Amino acid sequence: MRTQFRTYYNRSGHRMPFNSTSEPQPNAAQASSGPLIHAQNVSRHYRLGDSIIPAVNDISLEIRTGEFVALLGSSGSGKSTFLNLLAGLDRPTSGAIHVRGRNLAAIDPMELARYRRDTVGMVFQSFNLLPRMTLEENVELPLRLAEVERAERAARVRSALDHVRLGARSRHRPAELSGGEQQRGAIARALVNRPTILFADEPTGNLDSVNGEQILQLLREIQSNLGMTIIMVTHERPLAERFATRIVTLGDGHLKSDTPNAAAELQPVIDETRR
Repeated sequence: MRTQFRTYYNRSGHRMPFNSTSEPQPNAAQASSGPLIHAQNVSRHYRLGDSIIPAVNDISLEIRTGEFVALLGSSGSGKSTFLNLLAGLDRPTSGAIHVRGRNLAAIDPMELARYRRDTVGMVFQSFNLLPRMTLEENVELPLRLAEVERAERAARVRSALDHVRLGARSRHRPAELSGGEQQRGAIARALVNRPTILFADEPTGNLDSVNGEQILQLLREIQSNLGMTIIMVTHERPLAERFATRIVTLGDGHLKSDTPNAAAELQPVIDETRR
């Protein structure tokens, strides 16, 4: 089945990007004027008894709109902790994380919840699909929690499932899907609110090599065709070097290296769009 990439229009008939939400989206001038995300001297320390564990230690990093960034590092390097900080799932002990000019470390809990709802999509190593719900019900759940009008929900669920090529499996429950299909369903659920940034924490960790490669190819398509910013934690350097356009390596909570990945930028993206 081929993916159908849909176009959205506002009430005035002007074309809107896929990730249009109630939150204003930056125009081209705004996007080029500065980074989408600016982490400045970010640290996250945990207390364990009398000891302080520096999971993330004084990291500064800028990420621009439309990048596909892979965070690499060994177990305990701080990459998942740093991802959670950028996604607003945790707060830094010190430092600042600015997303579109808002400091996530300083905003109140309600505004942080809106950031996670309107700006962020999350994909984890575990698929986290509810077993008693069909795939379309799982994908619809974020829309229900966001109180999106019922009349709009069905079209957005269909569009998200079309993007991951699971439209024909919408009435199946998770147990009736393969591991790769379940992860694609989790990606559809992350896309349904039309986020600006998609965070993926070890999205291929529970998959075999063939399905893992297919998931990375799908993320690359989403980044290329939708212009979405993707930040992914992975320990699989070969896959990251094939698909991510930038490689950031962490070690012992510190930023070790940050390099563009020209090889991935030249990698052709399979465009499944039905014209």
